[in-house]
Amino acid sequence: MSDKLRVAVLGGTGMVGQRFIALLQNHPWFEVTEIAASPRSAGKTYEEAVGARWKLGDELDMPENVKNIVVKSVDDVEDVTKDVDFCFSALNMPKEKIKGLEERYAKTETPVVSNNSAHRWTPDVPMVIPEINPEHVEVIAFQKKRLGTERGFIAVKPNCSIQSYTPALAAWKEFEPYEVVVTTYQAISGAGKNFSDWPEMQGNIIPFISGEEEKSEKEPLRVFGHIENGVIVPAVSPVITSQCIRVPVLYGHTAAAFVKFRKKAEKEELIAKLESFSGVPQQLQLPSAPKQFIRYMTEDDRPQVLADVNYEHGMGVSIGRLRPDTVYDYKFIGLSHNTVRGAAGGGVECAELLKAEGYIAKK
Repeated sequence: MSDKLRVAVLGGTGMVGQRFIALLQNHPWFEVTEIAASPRSAGKTYEEAVGARWKLGDELDMPENVKNIVVKSVDDVEDVTKDVDFCFSALNMPKEKIKGLEERYAKTETPVVSNNSAHRWTPDVPMVIPEINPEHVEVIAFQKKRLGTERGFIAVKPNCSIQSYTPALAAWKEFEPYEVVVTTYQAISGAGKNFSDWPEMQGNIIPFISGEEEKSEKEPLRVFGHIENGVIVPAVSPVITSQCIRVPVLYGHTAAAFVKFRKKAEKEELIAKLESFSGVPQQLQLPSAPKQFIRYMTEDDRPQVLADVNYEHGMGVSIGRLRPDTVYDYKFIGLSHNTVRGAAGGGVECAELLKAEGYIAKK
């Protein structure tokens, strides 16, 4: 019998679910043994259920080890969880249904690591970028009391769009960034689509992504928050205002950000902080952790999506064009892979942290 933890992927037929499955192929700690999706996919093998909708064909073939797994309905919670140690959630359905469904899974004593936004503002659910706020997992003890569980809980990762600028703000914490203006240029895969699904995005820009600007402005503050009386209390600074734009790119969210600091900082100091920034994932050498979380690129025309989105296998963040601004103190460009660091890969790294800290173990 394998020593790996047995994993169910909820919403495994969608784009993020497919990315989870691809990333978990040959993972040293985790093994996909169950896949759940909508009732219309239930009873089919994964290969039959996905068919021509495998969205990663430009990079990766469907892993052989999952093709013959029979997909179960996500509504059959007891059946999905009976032989797994924890779940990844990539569900795509109304938020209130996801909230209830993820809690049902947790109450079967099965931890849930979710990519979805449904529980990002549940006060006792940690929303974690493992390099930045790993201590937030400590709120799980309070969540378990609320749920009445011994090992079941929910942990989430934040929105994909914040990954391209929030790490820089974290690296610069000692200089006290207090005001940020950011525009994100977001890939179509963030909507779960590719160009064959969304041909009208060819050569097009859409200046609206529903709900995204609020997430971009508020979620970094929850990441920068602290635990108080059993809940996560968001930080009050920096104040962030954003615009979020859909652009004709398949993978990669780019951010153009402007920052004001309370403490004076030289450009060389800011770059040094970026390049030296690391966290618990690097200390523990978690399997998915990038060796260098943030790199600074000196070229005037970098980072670029085509050249740089796969930095550190998509788990690293690229920053460039840091320079003084005429209104704000500094401005910069950031880039992150939205379905790896920003979605499934961030979820896998979060689960690795939870395993390393003893929150996820064999049933």
